[in-house]
Amino acid sequence: MAGQFRKDLERRGIGRREFLRLASTVTAGAIMAPLLGGCAVNPVTGQSQLMLMSEQQEVALDQQHSPHQFSADYGPVQDAALNNYVDSVGQKLARVSHRPNMPYSYRTVNATYVNAYAFPGGSIAATRGILLELQNEAELAALLGHETGHVNARHTASRMSKGILLSAVMAGATAYATSQAGSGWQPLIAGLGSLSTGALLAYYSREDERQADDLGMEYSSRGGLSPEGMIGLQQILVNKSKSQPTLLEQMFASHPMSQERYETAVAAANNKYKDYLGLPLNRDRFMDHTARLRRMREPIEEMQKGMELMAKKEPDKAEGLYGKALNEAPHDYAGLLMMADCQTALDRPRKAEYYAERASEVYPQEARAYHSLGVARLMNEKYDAAYQAFARYDQVLPGNPQLLFLEGLSMEGAGQKRKAAELYYGFLQKVNQGDHAQYAYGRLKQWGVL
Repeated sequence: MAGQFRKDLERRGIGRREFLRLASTVTAGAIMAPLLGGCAVNPVTGQSQLMLMSEQQEVALDQQHSPHQFSADYGPVQDAALNNYVDSVGQKLARVSHRPNMPYSYRTVNATYVNAYAFPGGSIAATRGILLELQNEAELAALLGHETGHVNARHTASRMSKGILLSAVMAGATAYATSQAGSGWQPLIAGLGSLSTGALLAYYSREDERQADDLGMEYSSRGGLSPEGMIGLQQILVNKSKSQPTLLEQMFASHPMSQERYETAVAAANNKYKDYLGLPLNRDRFMDHTARLRRMREPIEEMQKGMELMAKKEPDKAEGLYGKALNEAPHDYAGLLMMADCQTALDRPRKAEYYAERASEVYPQEARAYHSLGVARLMNEKYDAAYQAFARYDQVLPGNPQLLFLEGLSMEGAGQKRKAAELYYGFLQKVNQGDHAQYAYGRLKQWGVL
């Protein structure tokens, strides 16, 4: 930063790092749906349980938050055939589940870390990282069946009803942002509006995981695939937890792993589901549909290593890995944005802007690149252009109130106080606590608007 805007901020005790920290956590907003008191019959167990959310509220919560999480994970892969394949496998499981009428959707997202997750209304995603670890369609069905199990057992709604998840949304977002942040500019790209959303996906109990595992075996077996798929999936995770524990850290947060889960799967396959052991694994079918993804293994592994170094606040080392990945896959959307964020962490805003622009050209329908582009332009003191990038993000993915704050910050930097005040005021109508709200309120008060 430079000029009067920077001097004004510094007089208020806000230096360069603090200025951009204010732009760092673009949250998707608090959970807005009111909770209705009462009990409900669990669709899986048939037993009555405390349930403060209706099915309609589960779907509404899903529709509000899931698009922001998918965008934070670099959006669905642009390989339509792969997405259609994953969705077709998932839909077979959904049809034989306990809640077949939920609006299920299954997709692969561009993120390279190893994970899969489900929103309470049936929006389910698996990352490229975890698909590369699977060996057959039965393992894919076990993975998607497990996530479908969480939806059917209403685990998210149940934990919210018990008051566990609501506090996690507040505390978990800060903890995740801190753990992922690198040096300097890195906090800018920590979450993009999905940190509070991410908390919706975490903190399953071991009991929840056991039940989801069993439901995954049930659904995949009833869907025509061998229960051995769950054994293979659990073995992969156990092996990875020993050989590459950092690769699975995020998955551990949302899906507690243990040798016991593997042994339980083996016992269930040999007893409860033994009549289904003759069903196919469909290895060839899986390999055919994931061939294009598997050709990306080396650059994806380089990106995974780069992410680990970014988490360790070593962006200078991560840069080389991202560069190697882009040499092999120059048009990879996630790779371009990882490099942009790495350049941000290295305080190289021009390079960050270059890579973010390339990412926006590669995948213009996805919003995340416009956030990184806006941040880079803020760093480059291109305040009008930063505003345009954030406005474009809002066009592609509306519903994120924090974009009003970032647009206000851009207009303030451009010296357009009236426009900045309008944006800050609009932001405060939707968000009334936190650092962003305090900053916006302070500016409005200083300018005499309040």
